Amino acid sequence: MRIAIFGKTFPAETKEVIVQLVRKLESSHISLLIYEAFYNKIFRDVELHNGFSTFNDHTGLVGKADFLLSIGGDGTLLDTITLVRDSGIPILGINLGRMGFLSSISKAKTDDAIEQLIDGKYSLDSRTLIELRTNENLFGDLNYALNELTVYKKDPMSMLKIQAFVNGELLNSYWADGLIIATPTGSTAYSLSAGGPIILPGSQNFVITPIATHNLTVRPVVIPDDNEIKIRVVGRMKEFFISLDSRSVAVDSSVELTIKKERFSINLVQMENENFFQTIREKLMWGLDIRN
Repeated sequence: MRIAIFGKTFPAETKEVIVQLVRKLESSHISLLIYEAFYNKIFRDVELHNGFSTFNDHTGLVGKADFLLSIGGDGTLLDTITLVRDSGIPILGINLGRMGFLSSISKAKTDDAIEQLIDGKYSLDSRTLIELRTNENLFGDLNYALNELTVYKKDPMSMLKIQAFVNGELLNSYWADGLIIATPTGSTAYSLSAGGPIILPGSQNFVITPIATHNLTVRPVVIPDDNEIKIRVVGRMKEFFISLDSRSVAVDSSVELTIKKERFSINLVQMENENFFQTIREKLMWGLDIRN
């Protein structure tokens, strides 16, 4: 088995946890491929007993790993999407952060997760991506997102007027700080904090959620993910921001956005005895009696 390891920043107190995880992989005779920048931060002064390789980008990963371990929080896992791309390499998130909807394996459960992975006691959870198309090709060949596409204002003292069309028909003209187009995966992220609903993975929907809308009767709208969405920013504002997950660019109001379901999906590793309902109960503390 070949496992790639990706990470970015980490709390100093978690270094030993990461080292122990790699020791567990080494003792299981797993071939390791480590993201070079992460290796330089963590392992340069730690002796690795078995041979390993490093990678820097998509080309150094694809075809050389059976799984990718994302070590960090949900933001770290989102960054792995630009490395995995359409290769189908399954991603397992080890959570060193706080919430961890995507990186759901806690530090205490890493050894058990690795053993289940080796024993084949897991399933693959296919997650829909959202694709952005523009004439300007703003994000090059990384024009997709796992969580959401967001349009938001550049001037903090003004609002945007955003026209949203679904399959060519006007949905609404939003006066707001911005607009979120979220996948089911992203429904528990930015969209949720803006008042959007939680959507189950695999439900084949997108949710359109306004950010701080001026009209309080405007609410999020759920649409089938085979619909095409077009976004235009009109009115006085000449520039705004577009983000795909954590990647953003500034554009002018002449740019029209076309949003569709991406042709490929991302595979997340789901361990035995874990499911989406369990995750949201734990992360959102549903059923917890705050009086105790």
